[in-house]
Amino acid sequence: MKLLDVLIKLLPARPVFAHCDIPCGIYDPHGAQLAAKTVLTMVQKIKALPKDDQNNFVRMINVKEQHAEICKREILILWTDYFKSEHLEKFPDLHDLVWKTAKLCSDNKRVVDEVKAQELIKAVDKIADIFNQTKNK
Repeated sequence: MKLLDVLIKLLPARPVFAHCDIPCGIYDPHGAQLAAKTVLTMVQKIKALPKDDQNNFVRMINVKEQHAEICKREILILWTDYFKSEHLEKFPDLHDLVWKTAKLCSDNKRVVDEVKAQELIKAVDKIADIFNQTKNK
């Protein structure tokens, strides 16, 4: 251990800077988009189920809720780990859009509503569009 302590003192340390928790290039809104589409698909399948098919109803509700939560988590990761203040300057409605999208995720966990599911897809696609515009810079 003494040799390591000596080496650490001899080697100069310099600060490093990063805007995110891990190296760039790994963030992608595709996971949120896929989860939002899964929510819509589950809503459509639930509505098409026969009334007496309780087993599949429960399973589809579970999948819908899980994917709404995945969507929320993926959107919030982009918001907290990827987007920077310069993105907010260029897209001043980004904060409100992310907040409303996260709320739509919660709404879609709570209800079986095709309109809400379609609203979620549109909101996530808007965030993906903003993300893609920032990646090109």
